[in-house]
Amino acid sequence: MTHPDLILLLLADARLPVGGHTQSGTLEGALGQGLGAADVPSYLRTRLLSSTRVEAGTAVVARASVVRRGSLVPVERAWAARTVSPALREASRVQGHALLRLARRTWPDVARPLDEVPRPSRACVLGALAAGLGLGPGSLARLVAYDDVQTVCAAALKLLPLDPVTVAGWVAEALPGIADLETAVSWAELPSDIPACSAPQIETWAQVHAASTRRLFRA
Repeated sequence: MTHPDLILLLLADARLPVGGHTQSGTLEGALGQGLGAADVPSYLRTRLLSSTRVEAGTAVVARASVVRRGSLVPVERAWAARTVSPALREASRVQGHALLRLARRTWPDVARPLDEVPRPSRACVLGALAAGLGLGPGSLARLVAYDDVQTVCAAALKLLPLDPVTVAGWVAEALPGIADLETAVSWAELPSDIPACSAPQIETWAQVHAASTRRLFRA
C-alpha cells in the first residue's frame, strides 16, 4: 500500500486530471457581481465557514460510511440537502465524475462503493477514495479545504492583475481556517453530522455565473 501522505500529495496536486482548471470556486461569478481583489481573503474565509465545510464534512462522513460498509446514498442525499444552489451541486457532480473516472482507472477496487450512487458529488468520491487508500478523516478534511483555497487563488491569478506572491500570501493566511475546519468536521460519522451551513450570497453568485454566456471558468 502506498503511504497515505503520498496519496494526499497526489490528490492535492492541481495537475491531477480531474478538471480542477475549469473551476474558480464561484470567484468568477463573485467578481462579475462586484467583489474586488481586496475582498478575496474574506471570500476564502467565508467559504471555509460555509460551502467548503459542508463539502469536507460530507467527505469525512462518506469515508466513515465506506469503512463500516454502509451505503453512500444517504450521505449523498444529506450533501444535496445542504447544498442549496443547483449550480453548486452540478459543479460538484461534474468534478466527482472526473475524479471517479480517474479512480476507476487507477484504483478500481477502491471505487466500487460508489457504484450505487448515480452522479456522486466530488465529496462522496473523495470520501470513498480516502477509505480505500488509508487517508484519515483529518487528512481528508484538510485536503478538501486546501484544495478549495487553492482553486480560488489559482483562479484569482487568471481573473485579476495580481502579484503571485500576494496570492501565495492569501493561501498562507487561510491555513488557520483550514485547521479550524478540520477540527470542526473530522469527528463526523453519520449523515446527520454533516454541517448545515450556507452562504446565500455565494449561492446567488453561482447561479448567476451558471447562466452567463461569457465566462472563463465553468463554475
